[in-house]
Amino acid sequence: MFNIANQLTLVRIFFIPLLVVIYYSDLQYRYFLCGALFGLAGITDYLDGHIARKYDLATPFGAFLDPVADKLMVAVALALLIESYHDVWFTLPAIVIISREIVISALREWMAELGKRASVSVSMIGKVKTTLQIIAIVVLLTFESDSYPLFSQAGYVALYLAAILTLWSMMVYLKAAWPTLSGKN
Repeated sequence: MFNIANQLTLVRIFFIPLLVVIYYSDLQYRYFLCGALFGLAGITDYLDGHIARKYDLATPFGAFLDPVADKLMVAVALALLIESYHDVWFTLPAIVIISREIVISALREWMAELGKRASVSVSMIGKVKTTLQIIAIVVLLTFESDSYPLFSQAGYVALYLAAILTLWSMMVYLKAAWPTLSGKN
């Protein structure tokens, strides 16, 4: 149960309170440290799945914990950034991303109960969306908007692209599940 893939997922969960503590600290390089920590979490997200598949280490515990760790890390990072940016134009895409994660997680759980989880499995759009989210959040955490406006704008663009892909992927999942949701299946 606690193989290397699952340990990497647990490390990502450990990073969450560490991210919050560093973000609110008075450390001179706290933004850089937060961006690096979130980037490292993104790398562990890739690695745990890769290792689990390559070495046949997939477990039910890992299948449960991995998406939970991902969603928690993204939601906490976005919540921290919402406070810093305190702007409706930042908050809107952040809420879209967080809301989608809740909706799709609930949909996957419900479909799994019906034995139809495969119809809402992770798609390529979801993988691209996740990559854009990680890039956006790393940039936004690393570069304070007042000191690095160009990076901040690039982070905004990446966040909006991630939000668009978030909505797109949600529609793909809902379309795949619609026959079951509508009772026509």
